[in-house]
Amino acid sequence: MKRFLKFIFRFLILLIIAFVVFFFWASSATLDESEYAKLIEDKSTELPVNDSVFSIVTYNIGYLSGMTNNLPVAKPRKLFDDNLATVLSETKKVNPDIIAFQEIDYNASRSYGVDQQEEIAKLGYGYKVKAINWDERYLPFPYWPISMQFGKVVSGQSIISKYPLKEHQRIVLSRVADEPFYRDVFYLERLAQVVKVKLNGKEVVLINIHLEAFDIATRDIQFEEVLQLFNQYKDTYPTILLGDFNASATDETAIIQKVFTNTEIGNAAFNLQNLEKTFDSKDPYERIDYIFYTKNSIEYVSGRVLNEFKQASDHLPVLMEFRLK
Repeated sequence: MKRFLKFIFRFLILLIIAFVVFFFWASSATLDESEYAKLIEDKSTELPVNDSVFSIVTYNIGYLSGMTNNLPVAKPRKLFDDNLATVLSETKKVNPDIIAFQEIDYNASRSYGVDQQEEIAKLGYGYKVKAINWDERYLPFPYWPISMQFGKVVSGQSIISKYPLKEHQRIVLSRVADEPFYRDVFYLERLAQVVKVKLNGKEVVLINIHLEAFDIATRDIQFEEVLQLFNQYKDTYPTILLGDFNASATDETAIIQKVFTNTEIGNAAFNLQNLEKTFDSKDPYERIDYIFYTKNSIEYVSGRVLNEFKQASDHLPVLMEFRLK
């Protein structure tokens, strides 16, 4: 009996050691932090001939997993290939000058190692900035079954442009304060990605964000941080704030109402009486993706939710066409 108990004790000790080793290995980064904010230029790409009207899209691309995003279900390679084909085809038709992505994978097992930014940029976007917010050697999510876990994840936010980009910044927003340590270690960083784009000789500031999805108090703090950032630029530059705010337009208690009631800030493709919805893409029931802009320096031309992208992601993109004043 003693021998058996000793065996069990040793086995449990080995199991604990193995778990601790796995935990630290899995949560370790695959990249140096210097790689977390990167600007890439292909100056051989010709600039578009554009007299005055420009176009920009925000798109939470959901790493091209469609409506399977975060669900513990099989995600075959064909699903990602088909969704990428849809995005490429529809992007060609819309032909925006600038696209801001959230939840885009650069090198992740869950999306078969495809650099989604590079694949879409091949459509003629010679200027790219990426901001990594999730770099894990092995992500044990969904928790069960193990065969459905994400594994290696290098993911984040991107802006690709047909016009030159400069002065890229990756700004980390506040984290959830009371997360247990084992979740906090694996939790993605919520970012504000800031860059300047040069349009017809003028510099325009773009702020691409993806706010906290689950904890409202943290989302409110992040929103205030983003609004402060927006206010730093709005009087000096034409400024566009866009992305996945994870805040419903119809929620009268949501902090995003601060922007809706600000008469100096425009809101593309937005009419509360006839609301174009962006989530989810299968049966859209709420608006959580937005493009805001400074009315004093940007003239709104048109905008719409791009329903034709269908279920390539669980979100739908938003388009804005504009002029600079």
